[in-house]
Amino acid sequence: MGPMPAALWPLDELAVSTPRLTLRYVDDGLAEQIAELAAEGIHDPATMPFSEPWTDVAPPQLQWNSLRYFWRCRAETTFESWHLNFAVHEHRNVVGTCTVDGTQFPSIRTAGTGSWLGRRYQGRGLGREMRQAALHLIFAGLDGERATTRAWHDNIASLRVTRSLPYTEDGAGKEPRRDHVDTMLSFSMTRARWEKVHRNDIEISGLGPTREFLGL
Repeated sequence: MGPMPAALWPLDELAVSTPRLTLRYVDDGLAEQIAELAAEGIHDPATMPFSEPWTDVAPPQLQWNSLRYFWRCRAETTFESWHLNFAVHEHRNVVGTCTVDGTQFPSIRTAGTGSWLGRRYQGRGLGREMRQAALHLIFAGLDGERATTRAWHDNIASLRVTRSLPYTEDGAGKEPRRDHVDTMLSFSMTRARWEKVHRNDIEISGLGPTREFLGL
């Protein structure tokens, strides 16, 4: 027998590992685990931390919509636009998800991040660790020049993570939030600023095929 062939869908082999967490690209099995974790609860129903209120539906519709989202992101992955979804593992447990988004990335070199943790895994510093893993992928792995992120003005947990890292606050805007308009804050980080917190204990696997697949 010859050597094992490379994965037909190269992103399936993409993973980013820190001493505490591993971010693995979401396949069907991981998508189901994340959907079930979301159904257990992510946030207080009295508030809405997401720009789209996707958690405002009951199971099993919530799980179905989660799976549709992951399938749609995979199906629409091109050089021009991609949403890389990762299952976040702490040891063997899937504790949340992290997304890295790029539009015209080969030329613009800017990517955004978004994430959430299941409620029972919150408040332990995992949010900052997964953000640093995502930033490492953007800058060290994909040669990005700028990373962006957004959060509602009262999303304290997300803002705490963002403000603990060398982002610049770019401004505030008004956007619909459930049945009213509220304030969304935008942040960005340059490569030079990321270099100040660049870690040497984060590893990326499956990077070569991923770069080729994304037009890099």
